[in-house]
Amino acid sequence: MSDAIRPSGKSPKESSLDRHILELVPSSLTAIARAMLQDEEIKALQDYANIVSIRRLGFNDHGPVHMRKVVKNALTFASLLREAGIPMSLEQEGIGSFEDSVFALFTAGLLHDIGMSVTRQDHERYSTELGRPIVDRYLNQYCPDDVGRHVMLRSLITECIVGHMGTIRIHSVEAGLILIADGCDMEKGRARIPLLINTEARVGDIHKYSSSAVERITLSAGREKPIRIEIEMTQSVGFFQVEEVLFPKLSVSPARDHIELTAGIIGETPRRYL
Repeated sequence: MSDAIRPSGKSPKESSLDRHILELVPSSLTAIARAMLQDEEIKALQDYANIVSIRRLGFNDHGPVHMRKVVKNALTFASLLREAGIPMSLEQEGIGSFEDSVFALFTAGLLHDIGMSVTRQDHERYSTELGRPIVDRYLNQYCPDDVGRHVMLRSLITECIVGHMGTIRIHSVEAGLILIADGCDMEKGRARIPLLINTEARVGDIHKYSSSAVERITLSAGREKPIRIEIEMTQSVGFFQVEEVLFPKLSVSPARDHIELTAGIIGETPRRYL
């Protein structure tokens, strides 16, 4: 069985992502972030969600690697906004700190797809139900005896999770970053296992083949805006991922105004979307 869908243990890719993620969190959050990355219940939910996604439904990766990539993307975006002097919603509203926002992004990213362990339809809502005891457990560690902060962060994490499909309206920058971070995980590795397992044509294959055409996604400081997303692909089918998956999420994200987006086939002039 592949590392990406095995029921226990941690793949080399997961371990590598863990190291990168821990480099992105403020030092005050390192201990709790490490504990969540090693949490056996979170790991089991992520692994089973991936088995359901890949083996039962024939979809792309929705497991521990994908959820870690979303965390890494979201924290990268948050850092770029901070460097540009753009506050998170909690900071802008004077009700929380940057560390609070990072805690919410980290937790939501790590749990946003665990509802795939139940079913695809409304999986984001099942993610909030399955994740509620986990969220409360770590909030009790992060802000013990602070009911108001606990409620605020639980609600923000819930918004980040239920909003990651772009099907309901969200309002915070934090939720907007999770939405885009999820859409940015489209590189070819995400489709490798489904393509190996399912060799017969079936409805939905466009998601796997378009993802396999995306060679590289680069997240960096923008030239005109705080964040720049650059997508390089080997075939034009990759534009499906950009125009039908990522761009619709960008268009409804509260963080849209802070982002530049370009995409193109390697060796050709890229298209500028934002």
